[in-house]
Amino acid sequence: MEILVLTVSDRASKGIYEDLCGPTMEEMLRASLDSCHVHRKIVPDEKDQIINAFNEFESCDFIFTTGGTGISPRDVTPDATSEWCEKLVPGIGEYLRNESLKQTKHAVFSRAVAGIHGKTMVVNFPGSVKGATFCLELFIPMISHSLRMIAGEGH
Repeated sequence: MEILVLTVSDRASKGIYEDLCGPTMEEMLRASLDSCHVHRKIVPDEKDQIINAFNEFESCDFIFTTGGTGISPRDVTPDATSEWCEKLVPGIGEYLRNESLKQTKHAVFSRAVAGIHGKTMVVNFPGSVKGATFCLELFIPMISHSLRMIAGEGH
């Protein structure tokens, strides 16, 4: 299984601060999944650069983004994801938001989405280590079912 963890952050892409979410998510995935290859990339909060990264790694089974999911003017990750994906899967974002609301009321500001492009599923996660790992932990048990469904294998 091939996975891209894409960190979307102006400051991390410029080296102003260290990306902590990407490495933490990679570690979680490697510990939870057998035989997965995890790529990591950092891009600024620019829609075209996010989409370029999606195109570069479109052969991956999953692209997990971290960052850029809020309501600030620079938060464009959900917009890029929605534009790139051929089908949206709104239940994933709804589920992650609903569970996150049990942890913090600030989850109401998340615009995170999920969708499918070809055979690649993209899921947006928050930009904080706490939020990203919480949501990834919720999603990991659904990975194998997602793969089967996208491949047309059914339930």
